[in-house]
Amino acid sequence: MSTLLSVENLSFSWPNREVLQNLNIEIKSNELVSILGVNGAGKTTLLKCVNRILKPSAGRVSLLAQDLSTMQTIDVAQRIAYVPQSVSTNFPMEVYDVVLLGRRPYISWFVRDEDREIVSESLEFLDLEDFAFRRYDRLSGGERQRVVLAKALAQKPNLYLLDEPTSDLDLKNQVVIMKKMRELVKDTDRNSSALIAIHDIDIAARFSDKILLMHDGGIMAYGTPEEVLTPENIAEVFGVEVEILNKSGSLRIMIHGALEKETR
Repeated sequence: MSTLLSVENLSFSWPNREVLQNLNIEIKSNELVSILGVNGAGKTTLLKCVNRILKPSAGRVSLLAQDLSTMQTIDVAQRIAYVPQSVSTNFPMEVYDVVLLGRRPYISWFVRDEDREIVSESLEFLDLEDFAFRRYDRLSGGERQRVVLAKALAQKPNLYLLDEPTSDLDLKNQVVIMKKMRELVKDTDRNSSALIAIHDIDIAARFSDKILLMHDGGIMAYGTPEEVLTPENIAEVFGVEVEILNKSGSLRIMIHGALEKETR
């Protein structure tokens, strides 16, 4: 597999606070990579640096061997789809039109039949056909999240950047969405990958090709779920004692309890 995303020596700082420290990551085509870490570990900041929402203080991000900092904004919009943690609007748009916004980087003067077909395919892929002409602002949080994911699909990007895409979903739909994302990136005709910030260790272990475990603005470990999700790493990052079960090649994380902090 060829390299789709390369992050080299990436750092980011706010005034008086370093958030990311010298990160190095390589993501191949057709990989689903989950970012795990406690709140404040830098997961969202990393996604925003990759998407050029934030400018790194040092380092380089390349997509398909091209330096992102040299790319035109329209090219970035065509190649990267970013879904933030929460998207809210009181504007009375129909779901179909929200998803159609995903085609904006490709539309010059008018909407083509191809654009409408892609919107319909995206709605169908996420089982949202019945929502097409409902008002977006009247949907539940979980329904809105699925619609915004459909908008990202309609962009047909090379890279999906998803920040807590399952946070407003019930357990069933969390599994459904992660299954759909894995199915999407495994479609070799698309040449796409996904980098997903997520809190649920069990779901990340089940659906990810690789895990990026972040701690204090750096990378604690990066590799397959079996390599990264060890009891020692989880204890260090999350402060909990766990047991790792491997059933037919699928990891299950059994949490036994919180670890007491050492007193000095």
